Amino acid sequence: MVINKVWAAYFSATDTTKRTISEIAVVIAEGLDASLETLDFTLPSGRATPAEFNKGELVVFGTPVYAGRVPNVLLKYLETIRGNGALAVPVVLYGNRNYDDALIELRDLLERAGLHTIAAAAFIGEHSFSEVLAGGRPDAEDLKLIKLFAEKTAEGLKQHGFAAEYGGLGPVPVKGTPQPYSGYYQPRDRKGNPVDIRKVTPVTEAVCNDCKLCAQICPMGSIDFEQVSMLSGICIKCCACIKKCPVGAKHFTDPGYLYHQKELEEGFARRAEPEWFLSPLLTE
Repeated sequence: MVINKVWAAYFSATDTTKRTISEIAVVIAEGLDASLETLDFTLPSGRATPAEFNKGELVVFGTPVYAGRVPNVLLKYLETIRGNGALAVPVVLYGNRNYDDALIELRDLLERAGLHTIAAAAFIGEHSFSEVLAGGRPDAEDLKLIKLFAEKTAEGLKQHGFAAEYGGLGPVPVKGTPQPYSGYYQPRDRKGNPVDIRKVTPVTEAVCNDCKLCAQICPMGSIDFEQVSMLSGICIKCCACIKKCPVGAKHFTDPGYLYHQKELEEGFARRAEPEWFLSPLLTE
């Protein structure tokens, strides 16, 4: 079949997922001589209406990994997607610890939405909690592998292609626990007690110049526009308001959060490497 359009679709609070997905989509579109479109569903406005795709399109679909899974705040939106037989490449970004069942969960979500997954990958991006853990990633080495993965996907599609109908086409095989998936990653203290940071929120220092940027970029629309030190909704610890604040006015002070951050930085300082998976139909 002919792919006439490639989509870069992503949730990316701190732009690491955006950068990776955009690079993959650009390389695949160029390889297939297809047009390129973007679906950014990071902000609430981007999730206001269901996304719809069609046959003849390929969607590079990315989310970050939260606690080893697809962010649960996205599930209702992802379940409204209408794939209509489009092809899909699920991609997850994780902050050096592990992607656990996030990739298999995202693959399954897209398959249930009517998309046919033909390749998948887990890449590494700077952890939302830290500038040390996977700091600066995706870096130059990552970008080489990102490009190679995209090239192999495009080459497989060009060389092998697919019939107009998808009879017998199964989901791309990936690592992970089949549904029901493993539970969400649970941080614990040195005594083995759970560390619960779900209700923890950042504090705003007096240096804040009230530029409103944090309110504009909050993926949950939770930061009060009139009083940016206040939250009117949940905080998912994406740290967009912290990492993008021009004056460094926001940070976390909760002891449990800071313990978990230190635990991650000390326990997962090694360089994690990307993994990718291609459908047998692309390689036979």
